[in-house]
Amino acid sequence: MTSVGLLVVGSGPAGVHAAAAYLRAGGAGSVLLVSADRDAPYQRPPLSKGVLAGDDPVEGTAILDDEDDLDAWRRVEVELGTRVEAVDVVRRSVLCDDGRRLPYDRLVLATGSAPVPLPGADADAPVHLLRSLEQARAVVGALDGAGTVVVVGSGFIGCEAAAALAGRGLRTVLVTPEHAPQAARLGDWAGGRIATWLIAAGVELRTGVEVESVARTGVVHLGDGEEVPADLVLAAVGVQQDQPLLRTIDVEVDEGRVVVDAGMRSTDEHVWAVGDVAAAHHPVAGRTLTVEHWGDAIAMGRTAGANAAAASLDTPDAATEWSDPPGFWSEIGGHTLKYSAWGDGFDRASVVEHDAGSFTVWYADEDGELVGVLTHGCDDDYERGGDLLARRATLAESLETGG
Repeated sequence: MTSVGLLVVGSGPAGVHAAAAYLRAGGAGSVLLVSADRDAPYQRPPLSKGVLAGDDPVEGTAILDDEDDLDAWRRVEVELGTRVEAVDVVRRSVLCDDGRRLPYDRLVLATGSAPVPLPGADADAPVHLLRSLEQARAVVGALDGAGTVVVVGSGFIGCEAAAALAGRGLRTVLVTPEHAPQAARLGDWAGGRIATWLIAAGVELRTGVEVESVARTGVVHLGDGEEVPADLVLAAVGVQQDQPLLRTIDVEVDEGRVVVDAGMRSTDEHVWAVGDVAAAHHPVAGRTLTVEHWGDAIAMGRTAGANAAAASLDTPDAATEWSDPPGFWSEIGGHTLKYSAWGDGFDRASVVEHDAGSFTVWYADEDGELVGVLTHGCDDDYERGGDLLARRATLAESLETGG
C-alpha cells in the first residue's frame, strides 16, 4: 500500500483541524484520518449542554464551519470504526484492529482521553459516561421515563450536565467532594456563584461528600450515610490517559501523554501529537502544559497540521508554535463563564463585580504574577486577560487596566 502524506489518528477537534490545516498549507500527498469512533466528526461541548437539555440534535454538530477548512476537509479520506493498536516509527506504519498496516510519511496522534469510570458502582448499575456522541445518545435514551438523576462530579461537564438535566424537569442531584462546585480550580467566591446558578436551575447540591457505591437498583450511597434513589447516574469525575497504543510507540511519553515541542512535534521527526494526548512545551509558560480544552485542541491541531505540511515541503521557516494561553468557555444554567489560565493553581484571587451580575476574577501567584482570569458577562476583561497572561503581567497591572 502506498504511504499517505499525512495519517491522522483520531477524529476530535485536534485531529480534524490538523488534517484540514495540512491541506490548506499545501502539504504533500494525500491525507487519511482514521478513528475508532463510528460517528462522523462532531462537536463535544454541546453534549453536556444542548444535547442533554433537548435543544441540540443527538445526531451531532459538525466540527468545521469555515469554508476554507470545509474545502480542505472534502479532500480528506475518513475511515471510521477502525482502531489503531500499534505504531511502528521505524517502518512508519500503524497496525489496525482488523490486521491491516497503514504506511505513512507523517503521523498526527489525536487520540484524546477516556472518561474515568465511577468507583464503587455495581457492574449492572445505571451509570453512564458522557464523552462521546454514542454515550450521549445512551443518556438521552435512558431519560425516557426517568424521574431522578444523580450527577457525580462538579467539574464543568458535571455542572453543565446537571443544569441541563434539571432544565428538562428532572429531579437532579449533584454530588461532589468539593465544598462548592469548582472551588478547587476557581476559588471559593466563584464556586459559591456557580452554586447559586445551579440551585436556581433546580439542581440539588450534595457538597463535601463522596459516593461510596451505586447499587444495581440505582440507589446511590453517599459517604455521609444518605441514600439517593436514582433512575440514572451520570459520572463526570474526570478523564484519564492510559492508552495501550502509546505503549507501542518509540517516542517520549510522560504520564500517558506524548511529549512534544511547541510545534507539536514528538521526539520522532515524523510524528506529531495534539489535544488531550499531548504534553506540549509552551514558549510563554516556559514549561510543558497538558490541557483538555476544545479551543486549545483546535489550536494544537492547526499548529501540527501546518508544521507537518512545512516538513513535507521542506520549508522549516513556515513552522508555527502553539503559544496562546490555554482557556475555555462554559455555560451553566444559561450563565456563560470564560476562563484562561496556566493551570498551576493560584495563591490570590481578586474579585471585581460589575453591573447586572457580571464579574471578573483575577488570579495571581505568591509573587503577584497573573496566572489566570475568569469572567462572566465581561468579554473585554477576558480578551485583555489573555493578553496580560501572554506577557506575564502582574495582578496590579490587571486591576489597573480596568478589571
